[in-house]
Amino acid sequence: MPNQQEIELQAAAFRRLQKHLMEDRIDVQNIDMMNLAGFCRNCLSRWYQEAAAERGIEIGKIEARELFYGMSMEEWKANHQTDASPDQQQAFKKSFAENVGEG
Repeated sequence: MPNQQEIELQAAAFRRLQKHLMEDRIDVQNIDMMNLAGFCRNCLSRWYQEAAAERGIEIGKIEARELFYGMSMEEWKANHQTDASPDQQQAFKKSFAENVGEG
């Protein structure tokens, strides 16, 4: 098990990744991240939710996303999300199935 210092460094790295995605690179679309890397901001919020559940803390999907995004999904989409092309959508179906599952 990691010592406290390692846990703190891991948490700091996560916070920096979150800042990078939510402030520095808002131009990068979730669909592109998913298609290239197999994860996106929504995955990170789901992992946050899963980590909470492992510790007996119930956080819903909407709440987890708002905690990660720092705003509602509706606000994020209105301010930052662009329409996905048919090619992006097709690639996403494959990437989602491979990395998240069919459902």
